[in-house]
Amino acid sequence: MKKMVVGLAFTFGLMAAPNLGEASLSADTILNTGATGDDVRTVQEEMSDATSHSLAIDGIYGPNTREAVLTFQRDNGLQVDGIVGPETISAMSGTSSSSDSSSSQTSSSGSTSGSWDGSVLRSGDRGGAVSDLQSELNSATSHSLTVDGVYGPKTRAAVTAFQQSAGIGVDGIAGPNTYSAMTGSSSSSDSSGSSSSNDSATSASGGGFVESLISEAESHMGTPYSWGGAQPGAMDSSGFIVYSFSQVGIDLPRTHADYYPLGTDVSSPQRGDVVFFETYKSGPSHAGIYLGNNQFIHSSSSQGVTVDSMSNSYWEPRYIGAKRFH
Repeated sequence: MKKMVVGLAFTFGLMAAPNLGEASLSADTILNTGATGDDVRTVQEEMSDATSHSLAIDGIYGPNTREAVLTFQRDNGLQVDGIVGPETISAMSGTSSSSDSSSSQTSSSGSTSGSWDGSVLRSGDRGGAVSDLQSELNSATSHSLTVDGVYGPKTRAAVTAFQQSAGIGVDGIAGPNTYSAMTGSSSSSDSSGSSSSNDSATSASGGGFVESLISEAESHMGTPYSWGGAQPGAMDSSGFIVYSFSQVGIDLPRTHADYYPLGTDVSSPQRGDVVFFETYKSGPSHAGIYLGNNQFIHSSSSQGVTVDSMSNSYWEPRYIGAKRFH
């Protein structure tokens, strides 16, 4: 009898135990590498369901969890920083955070107030203008996009395909030149006489250089490291920097040592600046593009193109300064 009572109690305990997968995160939660606890377990379960990663549900925010979060952020058109914050939590729960609720309402209501007029749109953008772009792409290409107002990987792929077919600069950024090719008319920003066929270059000249650069850099997330590589598919540290800058109209010499002297020194890096490190030899031997929030994107010999923290125990003592090339 005692054994039966114990067994029933144990069974009841299992039935009454909360399902971690049903737990919710507070909208103001911030989780990053090194965090532990039930909130991390909730994230791990969500990431295991939403991505191709099979995570151990151990409540430890380690490298595998971070890679899964990065994948989720890329797939959902979010800022790719490996940090679980309000926007990532909103995407996980399928609800809008306060910061994007107005654009979501515009998108879902089909309001024409956000009608795309050729202004520059890129990965991570949201709102009515993106919805209009998606509708145009559905008409102009073979893609069947969900018109959700979110400029994610599928929208970027459709823009890229259209640019290729239209014979204009292929950068995955929808701007004046893409608008003109798609509608057969000139946008207001195109009427100034820009002769560039590439929307990232047009964006750069109009002050959107930094976001165009970062959009380009983030599009290579996960690309494997290859010594001497400087093209999509395989990149080393300097190759990643040089290629990313070349796509937004700035040509840099091939090595860190060559282009380091050309930049303007900055005491505190800002988004789009290049941060340099001294690793296997004296002087600048590694670099990345600063994203903000103490994060930078770079081509790591062990992980390929990835995002790391400037406070990382490896990178922090090797940091030697930042340069601006725009």
